[in-house]
Formats: sequence, C-alpha cells, structure tokens
Amino acid sequence: MTAIRAIDAHVHFWDPMVLRYPWLAGEPALAKPFRPTDFAPLTAGEVDAVVFVEANPAPEQAEDEVAWVEELADSEPRIAGIVAFVDLLDEPRRTAALGHLGRTPRVVGVRHNIQHQPTGFALQPAFVRGVQAVGESGRPFDLCITADQLDEAIELVRRCPDVTFVLDHCGKPAIRDDAFDGWARDLERLASHDFVSCKISGLLTEAREDQRTAESLAPWIAQARACFGASRLIYGSDWPVSVLGGGAGRWRSIVDSVTASWSEAERRALFADNAARVYGLSVPVHD
Repeated sequence: MTAIRAIDAHVHFWDPMVLRYPWLAGEPALAKPFRPTDFAPLTAGEVDAVVFVEANPAPEQAEDEVAWVEELADSEPRIAGIVAFVDLLDEPRRTAALGHLGRTPRVVGVRHNIQHQPTGFALQPAFVRGVQAVGESGRPFDLCITADQLDEAIELVRRCPDVTFVLDHCGKPAIRDDAFDGWARDLERLASHDFVSCKISGLLTEAREDQRTAESLAPWIAQARACFGASRLIYGSDWPVSVLGGGAGRWRSIVDSVTASWSEAERRALFADNAARVYGLSVPVHD
C-alpha cells in the first residue's frame, strides 16, 4: 500500500484562555489549549492541510473564533479552510454573519450543531431558511447530528436541494451499543441524495475501548463506502476530541488498515481529493 498523506478535513483548535467554551466544563480532559503546534500529524508533516471546524465557543464569540483561527493560519498556512459557526435561527444577524464570512476567503463552510437539540430543531422554518441561505452563499453545510437524528436530517436535506451537505462523523452511530442496522438503513436513505458527502471521522469516541480496532470499525466504514461510494467520503481525525478515544494517530492507523484493499484512486479520493473538491480548497498534496 502506497503511503498517502492527507487533507484532514475535521480538526478543532481551541484555547480557553482566549475564548469561552462552556461545554468544556463537562470534559476536563479537553479543558486546555489545543493549538496547531500540539497536533502531531501537522508537526510530523503527515498531513498537507487541515480544515478547522468550529469548536462551539460561546455563541457571541463566533466571529472572534474565526478571527483567532485566521491569526493561527498566518503562522500555520496549512490551515486551508474554516467551517464557521453561524446561528441560523437569528435571522437578522445570520444575514450579516454570512455576508461578513463572504469577505473571509478561508471560510469554506458553515455549521450550526443539531446534535443534542430537541426533536424538530432542524426543521424549524427559520433553520431551514438558514441552511438554504448557506447554500446561496456558495458554501457547504456541515451536518453534525447523532444517529437518532438521521431521519430529521434526511428531511432537512430534502427541503434544501440546492445545498451541498457534509455529514460529520458518519452521523455518530451508537457503536458502543452495537446499533448498526437502523443507522445503516438511514445512512443509505441520506446517501440517496447525491449532494451529501460523509466524513469518515469521529467513530473512536462513539465506540467502546474494545471496539477501537480496525476489525471492529471496518463494518461501519464499509457501510459508509457502500452508501456514498469512495467519491463522497472525506477523511477527518476529529482531533482533539479523538484524544478521548486514542487520538489522531490511532484513527489514521485504523483508517489506513481498513482502506488497504481500496484502489489507489479511492484512497486518494478519501484522503484528499474529495475534501479539496467539496470545500473548494487549493492544496498541493505530496506523496
């Protein structure tokens, strides 16, 4: 198997000394700075670029987060793109925020978390209009949901046929509960919309420790491939959240093992080409 370096399309950075992240109060192992210099695949030259995905700071600090990551990118140009938070339910500010982000070339996508929200959250008219506005801005929308929200996400996608969607973390299947069948069926339904791609990311922290192996996770990755095809799969480490499940290195090793039998073209698509296409990145990838 030829070694392939990658665009890591799902990385977070944060520093609680700079911005406030209320959710970190419940995750003491993550309640410290995680900056580009702490990300081993970058420092070791194992990835050619990363896409920063908003890290859920206090909502009023969303624009501050983008500005902070832009500063990081001045020192680390391999931060090739930013998926920014926009409050899609705040319609007047949403319009202004999308306009502001349009003047920030590194912003390549938008995310407003749906996970942990009550049933029906993503189907509120204001939210649907917000997702449609993201599409009109020319950017993809990252779908961050849990598997029990796939049905709602499918309806959201149906209502937004002109939007490019990226499903984060394979829809967060409940691997620890071996809840494969329902997730697999719903993932296939979502994938029937050909403007949806899927990130092969985030599975370590959805699994039990004894499941964090290539053998255990292979069926879940195989189902994503069966649904989306290699042409709509995007690699991401979900660092530093993945530290809770063994880290970015462990995840890359698992994905390398699972995809060892894939064709060279399929692996290049997963590890770099699809991210570059979907997020509009211009990144030279070197072997």
